[in-house]
Amino acid sequence: MAELLKKTLAHSPFAISWSKTQTEFVQWTISNRHRIDCLVVQPAPDGWGFLHELWERDILLPILVITEQEAVVSQADYHDAVIMAAPDQLDSIESQVREAIDRFLQLPANQNALNENENAAAEETRDNRLFLLSLQQQRLTEKLQERLGYLGVYYKRNSQNFVRNMTLEERHEFLDQLRQDYRQIILSYFSSDDKSLNQRIDDYVNLAFFADVSISKVVEIHMELMDHFSKQLHMEGRSEEILLDYRLTLIDVLAHLCEMYRRSIPREI
Repeated sequence: MAELLKKTLAHSPFAISWSKTQTEFVQWTISNRHRIDCLVVQPAPDGWGFLHELWERDILLPILVITEQEAVVSQADYHDAVIMAAPDQLDSIESQVREAIDRFLQLPANQNALNENENAAAEETRDNRLFLLSLQQQRLTEKLQERLGYLGVYYKRNSQNFVRNMTLEERHEFLDQLRQDYRQIILSYFSSDDKSLNQRIDDYVNLAFFADVSISKVVEIHMELMDHFSKQLHMEGRSEEILLDYRLTLIDVLAHLCEMYRRSIPREI
């Protein structure tokens, strides 16, 4: 399972730490509780005691449980935002991690999310855990905001829409759209009358970012377009020197795109 996960997550945006035993996993989680975005676990056949141990220590985090068992994790084991996945669903693990984070952030503080018995002592403990849950939700939200600039944008990327996962026909159509959009940016870049240039660049960068387009691919598109313009100018007997100015366009677009990718790189494990 671990080897399959490592292969599946090889190109994911996540920084990952692996544990081989439940004891190792629990100890690592305790030590790194403030740096974890989501837990992904495959429980041992003898039960879910490790979840209850985390719960007893008031360590509440987004969690994805990979199991072939059909049994549902009870609220008493952890919290009611636990996501369950079968081993044959690992190809969509990135979206499942995003769902686990989203569900955790939506845990309602006004409901019995932690499933305590309703007596005075238990109610006080429950209130304390709800308060701690709220703090951990706030910490995770702030961490995502700091890392991404705005909440959850990276986790809204769907790997199925990445260029590398498109069919040949889809990839050809998508890259053709990128070329057309970039051409429009080039043609209007030095026009003082075009008030929509910044929006065009933002739209282009968003399109490239959510499809996980590489920086080198954008450079390649730029060079192809410059080569096309060079041939056209040559046929018209005009100087190609003007094309050098459009290096500014490439730098501008790449700066925007690099910033998007920079914000998506975790600063912590």
